[in-house]
Amino acid sequence: MSKRIMVCLDGSKNSLRGLDKAISFAKQSDTIIVGVHSDTSFSAFSAVRAPILPMKKWKQKAKALMNIAKKKVEKNKIEFEGIVIAGHTSGIDLTTFANNPANKIDQIVIGSRGMGFPKELFFGSTSNFVLHKAKAPVTIVK
Repeated sequence: MSKRIMVCLDGSKNSLRGLDKAISFAKQSDTIIVGVHSDTSFSAFSAVRAPILPMKKWKQKAKALMNIAKKKVEKNKIEFEGIVIAGHTSGIDLTTFANNPANKIDQIVIGSRGMGFPKELFFGSTSNFVLHKAKAPVTIVK
């Protein structure tokens, strides 16, 4: 059975560095990289459900981001699965997805911009939330 590494993607340089780190992990074993983007432009109701959007409903930014990630991963001969969640708060959306047993996430890789203050001096608020709430091991890339 393949290991599943979830990479949290928001289009920032640090999330793409996280993708690079996930690729290096994936090269070591039979692994699928699951790129997950939380589209936070939806209503508060969606934060409760965090539904996975069908590809035809992805916004242009999400499509471009997933295409970049897919090309980068598949260039390294690793299987890629792109997922966009209709959510309201990234940390909750990403953790809800990762903690759902049906998604079979074995590891999480997330980039950190470190923009929150003062609690998140070293890690961003989203990466800090995922680190503390996710059930799978989390690797934070700065």
